[in-house]
Amino acid sequence: MDTSHAPHIVCTHCGATNRVPAERLADDPSCGRCGQALLPGEPVELTDANFAAVVNGTDLPVIVDVWAAWCGPCRMMAPQFAAAAAQMKGRALFVKLDSDTHQRTAGALGIRSIPTLIKLQRGQELARQSGAIPAAQIVAFAR
Repeated sequence: MDTSHAPHIVCTHCGATNRVPAERLADDPSCGRCGQALLPGEPVELTDANFAAVVNGTDLPVIVDVWAAWCGPCRMMAPQFAAAAAQMKGRALFVKLDSDTHQRTAGALGIRSIPTLIKLQRGQELARQSGAIPAAQIVAFAR
């Protein structure tokens, strides 16, 4: 990544758009408005209310895990997704979307089965993978 570039990252907590110098992405940047971590190295839960703003306004890749609480494979993959988020800290934003609670966004994404991983860049879908996969494959998917 060009070190003179300062990518935009939308805070998942307050919705503020932050510019973070590329060389500081791995340094636990925090939101200038609310002080929360912008790239926490762990999955962040998104909702119908903030999903579009976060994925459309963030320059880094956003890796979405679409899941549901009743889904066994989703629960099995959750720790793998968290491990991948930790490995990719500062290089991608890992988010989760509960397809039962946030049906409008899941429908807009065309979710047919869960778990489903989607890689988005500035709101544009770059890749999609259905089914539970281990952390190493999630990291490869995110790159």
